[in-house]
Amino acid sequence: MAASREVIIKKSRHLIRNMINNSPVYKQGEIGLVLLSSNIHSISKKADMDIMQIKANKHFFFTCIVTTLIFICGCSHFQVKSNVKEANDLLSQGSFKASLNKYEQIIEKYPHAGDRVLYEMGFIYAHPKNDQKDYQKSLECFQKIIKEYPESRYRQDSKMMILYLNNINVKDKKIAEQNKQIVEQQTMVEALEREIKNRDDQILALQKKIEVFEQEMESKILLFQSGPADKILIEKKERRLRLFAEKKVLKTYKIALGGNPEGPKERQGDNKTPEGIYHIDSRNKNSRYHLSLHISYPNEKDKKRARELGVSPGGDIMIHGIKNKMSWVGEDHADIDWTKGCIAVTDEEIEEIEKLVPNGTLVEIRP
Repeated sequence: MAASREVIIKKSRHLIRNMINNSPVYKQGEIGLVLLSSNIHSISKKADMDIMQIKANKHFFFTCIVTTLIFICGCSHFQVKSNVKEANDLLSQGSFKASLNKYEQIIEKYPHAGDRVLYEMGFIYAHPKNDQKDYQKSLECFQKIIKEYPESRYRQDSKMMILYLNNINVKDKKIAEQNKQIVEQQTMVEALEREIKNRDDQILALQKKIEVFEQEMESKILLFQSGPADKILIEKKERRLRLFAEKKVLKTYKIALGGNPEGPKERQGDNKTPEGIYHIDSRNKNSRYHLSLHISYPNEKDKKRARELGVSPGGDIMIHGIKNKMSWVGEDHADIDWTKGCIAVTDEEIEEIEKLVPNGTLVEIRP
């Protein structure tokens, strides 16, 4: 500004000299000179005042701008800090989701604080106590700081976090693979244990079958050693058939009788089982009931009773097995009386009886 003032004065003096040289006042001597000098002084003084006013206006304008910027920046910084504190408080309370939501609101409202908010969010996504941790989202937050905020003070820490998270991902994959292998091995072990148990059960079942078989064989050996039978006793009320040899019981069997078991057989088709003394007079290995031993019914007493009643006494009374193709019923057949007057046992039992009982063996049928 001082240089500008000197330029104005020099120009004024140059103008004055021209005026003096060309003006009639010059000839008047000292009077013209004094008047011109006074004009010069007034012009110089006015120039100084204008320069001072300009300086004052510039200073005031600059002060206003700076004050406004300080006020705006200061308020914004305070608001960001307040919101960040609120988000951090939520984090310290274990409210990870709420804290993340708050940081998303901050970054939307105050984009200039984006690097700090991204850094905090990346940390929350990877927080060890966060049950819903997401390492991929955490990694994206730190990568965004590196890419979009080259001057950020969080840049170096973000690089370290990226390295850390990459290591975690590698370890997690290894752990997941190991866990998968462990689960597969456990599954194999459990399958083997089940197979071993099943085999143990099968072995136990076979052992029981062997024991039963040995007992049956031993019983049959003793039975055949004691045989053959010389008498068959059938007790209708007890539903029981016993084999005797020399008055000793060789074997006892559960039986089924005719569908109308009460009383002696009187006529053909009455579904009654005879009562009396008979003998085995034949056998049929091609029977419709597996195998059969024929009983010598009717005897003389049965024939006389039938004559007196004027009816046919009937016949074909046998000891036999279960009807062909029905052997699966087994011992349950004896739960009901299902024959037409015969005495029924299981297929296995009739095979045994047939071996022990020769033709001519006495048969006694009691009520």
